Amino acid sequence: MSINQNANAGALPNFRNLGILLRILVIVDGMCLAAALLKTSEPLPLMEELIDLSALVQPVLILSLLVLAGANNWLHRLRYPYAIATLVAIELAVTTIVYWFGLTVFQAMGALERYWVFTLLVTGVVAGYFELRGRALSPALTEARLQALQARIRPHFLFNSLNTVLGVMRQDPRRAETMLEDFSDLMRVLMADNQKLAPISGEIGLAKQYLGLEQLRLGERLMVEWDITGMPADALIPPMVLQPLLENAVYHGIEPRSEPGTIHIRVHRDGDRVHIHLRNPYRGESDRHSGNRMALANIRERLALHFDAESSIKTIADDESYRVHIVVPYLRDRA
Repeated sequence: MSINQNANAGALPNFRNLGILLRILVIVDGMCLAAALLKTSEPLPLMEELIDLSALVQPVLILSLLVLAGANNWLHRLRYPYAIATLVAIELAVTTIVYWFGLTVFQAMGALERYWVFTLLVTGVVAGYFELRGRALSPALTEARLQALQARIRPHFLFNSLNTVLGVMRQDPRRAETMLEDFSDLMRVLMADNQKLAPISGEIGLAKQYLGLEQLRLGERLMVEWDITGMPADALIPPMVLQPLLENAVYHGIEPRSEPGTIHIRVHRDGDRVHIHLRNPYRGESDRHSGNRMALANIRERLALHFDAESSIKTIADDESYRVHIVVPYLRDRA
């Protein structure tokens, strides 16, 4: 699944996304307000006009959103021109059904053709808005990818990993070869395109590879606890969400300590949401935490681009630990 549900030109929005539904409601109600203002600007007549318009528009709007949510996956399988044509046909059909079978007040207010014209106007405005929004956010996707690369590929990680490999190469060549293979796999994913959602199982495997390299370097100073028994392996998330957080946990929570420290990772599903928890040791603010804030800002931006208002990332810091809690909708690849 790509990012097209929110931020891709030439694709319909995800009609099951709460942020998208809220935007549609705001656009349609805003057009109703504009239509009422064209007739009168006096407060009381304006309110009466707005109520009359809402009584006509809201039933069509609510039924349309229900139909589009149900047909969302099917619409996204169509090529964009056919999807737009189908969208228009659905809206005209919904308007006709409400006109003839839903509310007799419709027929008292005017001919069916009048409501078809208004429906076409609203549909065109909404589709045009999401098309323009997708075009406007496309540069943001590229910028977010560049920021993600800058936040991920830190020189200290590259140097530390290579030095670790060099340190064990003479004593255990086979182990050094395995380390280089893991390092190569990690770098391949780091440099890949991050605009498509990927299964969380792959993200966990990548995180384990990364932590394995760090454990070889840090030895017993780094301990890891995984709790992923409740993780839905087919859940889709943006690539490289967990690894930068783990890198921050090692850099800010483990490296400054002389005693051992533990990084806890928990992933589980709760209904239609997937929760990712990460906890690591913490010793207050320092200059090292500027990179942590940059990585968190980058991840927050990428989550918003993919999931709009349906995702969140929260951080809690106390005297002993630093915790990150990510929530994303439970999406699966239905292809």
